[in-house]
Amino acid sequence: MRAFVVNELAHPSKIALNNNTPEPKAGANQVLVDVYSVGLNFFDILQAQGKYQHKPPLPFTLGTEFAGRISQDSPIPEGCGLRRGQRVFGAQIGAFADKVAADPDRVIALPDNVSFEQGAGLFITWPTSYEALIGRAELKKDEWVLVTAAAGGVGIAAVQIAKAIGAKVIAAAGSTEKIEVAKRFGGADHGINYSNAGWQKEVLKITGGHGVDVVYDPVGLINDCLKCIAWKGRALVIGFAGGTIEKVPMNLVLLKNISLVGLHWGAYSVHEPDHMLKVWEDILAMFSSGTVRPVIYDEIYSLERLVDGLAALEKRQTWGKAVVRVKDEKTGERAKL
Repeated sequence: MRAFVVNELAHPSKIALNNNTPEPKAGANQVLVDVYSVGLNFFDILQAQGKYQHKPPLPFTLGTEFAGRISQDSPIPEGCGLRRGQRVFGAQIGAFADKVAADPDRVIALPDNVSFEQGAGLFITWPTSYEALIGRAELKKDEWVLVTAAAGGVGIAAVQIAKAIGAKVIAAAGSTEKIEVAKRFGGADHGINYSNAGWQKEVLKITGGHGVDVVYDPVGLINDCLKCIAWKGRALVIGFAGGTIEKVPMNLVLLKNISLVGLHWGAYSVHEPDHMLKVWEDILAMFSSGTVRPVIYDEIYSLERLVDGLAALEKRQTWGKAVVRVKDEKTGERAKL
């Protein structure tokens, strides 16, 4: 089978697709999934180089988020609720391949109104944004929210979730094109280009001097955002895609009674696994009702061009969720793009 195998830690651009990789074998209480689409994440680039917090032993197949069907030759662990041929999405290391072995608790039935391409970017992106805004920040109707990198995977999900509960959303991005994406696909009320000096003044103007009640930041721009946060505002620390882990001036936190709130969704599997089920129940209900919908980048990559997709992601050229089509949704044959 085809697989993107990391034999030595290196930038993804230096790793080639292996066309003769042995198919994975299901471990104890695992299922096998025929991969139809995979989602690209910034941490994939870091993981290939050994720069991510999770460091699988070499060699390993890169990739985590996927959508596909339970393989016809898959074992079905008792009580898992899955069946052969079922459309599913999930996350497990080894996803950049034709087939992946996955733990059943990391595999979820894919709603009928969600395509494999859309499903490939759900498992990490959407619960991160939902739990951050609803669980951690306790966002309420009519509050102001500032979402940085608002056209990106977690960003555009955050915009949609905030709008769904009636919040007022300011989408912040680095270009006019990405601001328009956040408005068109996410429903953002306003847009701000944070490449412009003094952009925080525009945020304050939009909010009538109030500032934003919640900041959602996956980039590493908390310090900049604190210049336009409201009294008792909540700043959500989602990640550091910009490459720098910030040191926050605590006097600003003190003077405005600000809460700095972290969100590491993966840690819930250790500390609050039952809560993860409730979050997914809420998200899937939103998908089924059409209240929100996954947004994917308009260029779909093939498995052979996976490196090109990661390069575009690294250069901030993509928006929504960048995905790779592994198999054709209708025929199940290898995708040709």
